[in-house]
Amino acid sequence: MAIITTHDSGAPVRITVEGSMTIYEAAEHKAELLAVLGDATVLELDLGEVDEADTAGLQLLLLARREAARAGKTLRVVRLGPALAEVLDRWGLRGDFTDAPPH
Repeated sequence: MAIITTHDSGAPVRITVEGSMTIYEAAEHKAELLAVLGDATVLELDLGEVDEADTAGLQLLLLARREAARAGKTLRVVRLGPALAEVLDRWGLRGDFTDAPPH
């Protein structure tokens, strides 16, 4: 899983995740995701390039959502790839993150 962070002055911070969001990558990127969230008022997640996901990736999303809500920040998914859409659909959670169709 590669995380690319972009931030233009006055715009939301965007994190683009590429590759896998599985147990093998989730723990490694947890601190990075939370650090970016800590510096942002609005955080956009572009998950359109996620090609593999499991429940550890889902847990990372749930953690980010919980921490954003706790801090009064906005977290939104702006693009969703089919692998992660499948995991979210399996658990009935797609509507909690986005109403965007799969990439």
